[in-house]
Amino acid sequence: MTGRSDTEDLAARFDVLAGVSVLVVGDVMLDRFVTGNVERISPEAPVPVLWVEGDRTVLGGAGNVLRNLTALGARGTLLAVTGEDQAAGEVERLVAAEGAVDSRLLTVPDRPTTIKERYIADGQQLLRADRESRQDVPEATARALVEAVRAALPEAASLLLSDYGKGSLPGDLPTTLIGMARAAGKPVIVDPKGNDFSRYRDASLVTPNRRELERAAGLDAGDDRAVEAACRALIGRCGLEGVLATRSEAGMTLVERDGAAWHFRAEAREVFDVTGAGDTVVAMLGAALAAGIGFPDAARLANIAAGLVVGRLGTAVARPDELRRALLAPDAKVVPRDSLVEVVAAWRRAGLQVGFTNGCFDLLHPGHLSLLRQARAACDRLIVGLNSDASVRCLKGGGRPLQDEAARAAVLAALADVDQVVVFAEETPLALIEALRPDVLIKGAEYTLAEVVGAELVYGYGGRVLLAEILPGHSTSRTIERI
Repeated sequence: MTGRSDTEDLAARFDVLAGVSVLVVGDVMLDRFVTGNVERISPEAPVPVLWVEGDRTVLGGAGNVLRNLTALGARGTLLAVTGEDQAAGEVERLVAAEGAVDSRLLTVPDRPTTIKERYIADGQQLLRADRESRQDVPEATARALVEAVRAALPEAASLLLSDYGKGSLPGDLPTTLIGMARAAGKPVIVDPKGNDFSRYRDASLVTPNRRELERAAGLDAGDDRAVEAACRALIGRCGLEGVLATRSEAGMTLVERDGAAWHFRAEAREVFDVTGAGDTVVAMLGAALAAGIGFPDAARLANIAAGLVVGRLGTAVARPDELRRALLAPDAKVVPRDSLVEVVAAWRRAGLQVGFTNGCFDLLHPGHLSLLRQARAACDRLIVGLNSDASVRCLKGGGRPLQDEAARAAVLAALADVDQVVVFAEETPLALIEALRPDVLIKGAEYTLAEVVGAELVYGYGGRVLLAEILPGHSTSRTIERI
């Protein structure tokens, strides 16, 4: 009998994140994404004309920290400042939808609520338009924020300061809030802004990126040794317990006051969008420290979470089931539908042809392998839609499947011909095909074109359907009968 690995032990600790209470204070904003396609250049000026197909708005800044906490199962409370405008009402609505605990939004007349609007075509940003004020909030508002934090701290296990330099945390207000939290025995994590980190004196952790670290420390941070030196300079200068430096493709470096240094390689296989990744990092750190997880393990979890969100388009969150898969099987190809839509968009930006096939794949046999081989030969990237356990029972009866969906997905993901696996709960994959819009739809030749679910849809947008040759003599049902 073997013992559990450190990785398994760490994965098991995701359960302790559920329900921990974290207080978030800082700059809240709206991240708005306007998407469409570009087919021509404007005759009025040498700029692309975006034909708008849709838009979505999500919480950004401190609001995105809240979203990430909620996704982890933590109980987040948000204290922030908005204007008295339509955008403020949208922030309130989105905060309420997160189920936040006793969140309080302080309003300042004649101050706009921050909006960052991104215009995107084929997965690429064409333009970002910011509507904001960078003026410090009035002294009366800052005092009200201090009192709101004082009232909320007893229920919180950690404090997160999300400083985007928009004026919600002016002057020495961060120092005051950190002092209050540390006096109450609560860890404080800061996503910092600016060159003067003395404002964050006595924080548990600050999380600068490489450029912010260099500016604040006044030192180069080009390699591991230089990053360590810059972190130690900040720790000594500002009385910090530690610094977690985020270094893009170089990963992260954690330096603790007691001298320990840890380097974490980047976890992302592909980077599509870094929007909001820092919010994900501080949210994971806040939840982990609130749950009693130490700095190194908290930083490792934050690194994995950041690797997940930068592989998606737009402001994103990381959920425990995804984090657990990424930790236990870092090269796993099994992804949820929403994440896969973003992956497919990135493939298309790279000019890759996307193929799709589906099935129960209960007992994998040579007939399945032949189908998958033919499918992969017809495209650049192959997605396999896998019927969930419930949908297999509807299709095959109460005795099926023999293997649960996790086992079936793991076997498929181990095949070189398969690029991604996605489980769907419906009896047919039509909704999944609608979401993914594959260039090639592949099914076995036991079907006619008229019988292939999604064929009409794929033909309608210019895709194609392939009926793969069937390798005779192989059937899961027959195998079960023989057994």
